[in-house]
Amino acid sequence: MSRSSLTSLLVVGALALASACGGKTPPAISPTTPPPGPQAFPGAGGTPSTRPPVPQAPDAPPVISAEPLVVSSDPLATMDTDEINRQAPLGPVFFTYDSDSVDAEGQKVLTDNAAIIKKYPTWAITIEGHSDERGTAEYNLALGERRALSAKSYLLSLGISADRIRTVSYGKEFPFDPGHDEAAYSKNRRGHFVVTAK
Repeated sequence: MSRSSLTSLLVVGALALASACGGKTPPAISPTTPPPGPQAFPGAGGTPSTRPPVPQAPDAPPVISAEPLVVSSDPLATMDTDEINRQAPLGPVFFTYDSDSVDAEGQKVLTDNAAIIKKYPTWAITIEGHSDERGTAEYNLALGERRALSAKSYLLSLGISADRIRTVSYGKEFPFDPGHDEAAYSKNRRGHFVVTAK
């Protein structure tokens, strides 16, 4: 039989088989579902062993509520003494010419200063006594000391402890205004407050 005759015979046979099945494709064979329970599979060394448990997803970490960052609303509480003195929370007390008396305006300043000093009970204060340039250095040193002591005495009367206050006199040595007129002199006759420890 020739090769072409053999091919024709196979095609005819295939068509006959298809018509015998009614033109339907045979049903698909579904794989069988294995029974529940551990399945055997080759383990180490080729011996059957039970299937290891399927690893579970780890539990989600607990939700931790973030506490709000507490920022001090009082910047003076966190500053060092240099920063505090740059802010100058304690006002100066001014004096009239050749006087160490605290006038009404000075009393108000000292009352305000006392409230701040009480608010920060760890602060230690130095009151610097200053004068204008007129007079001798010795006289102005003594005048500056009296001015500083007058301011301290007033603070003591308001309840500030004496061990928190130190006094020093600079006389005319460190003027706040280098001018040579009454406008400058009035700024230089003062009791100046410095926070020296906290």
